[in-house]
Amino acid sequence: MSEEKTQETGTTTMDAPGENTVEVTFLPEGKTVTFEHGKLPYKDHGKEESLLDVALNFGIPLDHACGGNCACTTCHVWVKEGADLISEMEDDEADKLDMAADLQLNSRLGCQTVIKKPGKVVVEIPAWNRNYVSEEH
Repeated sequence: MSEEKTQETGTTTMDAPGENTVEVTFLPEGKTVTFEHGKLPYKDHGKEESLLDVALNFGIPLDHACGGNCACTTCHVWVKEGADLISEMEDDEADKLDMAADLQLNSRLGCQTVIKKPGKVVVEIPAWNRNYVSEEH
């Protein structure tokens, strides 16, 4: 699979042509990645094509202390745009999010939030949840 990186725009693309394209922007870094829906290699953490899976595929730091098993809240994100393109929250995720810091109406766990349709999704990784020096999990 070809991979192309453009530093000026912060955009990374993995073979993402056409109407089946998913575009995910991670704030506050402003890193945007694109890929073809259903073709993202699975990185074994979280659900397939979850926000955590997307982040891991493109080298975007999103902490996930439990390995993406919905057992913690370290991959807590806020979905700013594209809520209609992602999976609905299941009870396990809602129960876990009740323990998350700074819970908002748009809060989700990156490991459980699966991109279901092509389009544009914007998520913010809260400042207190960013850990750029974390060890690989």
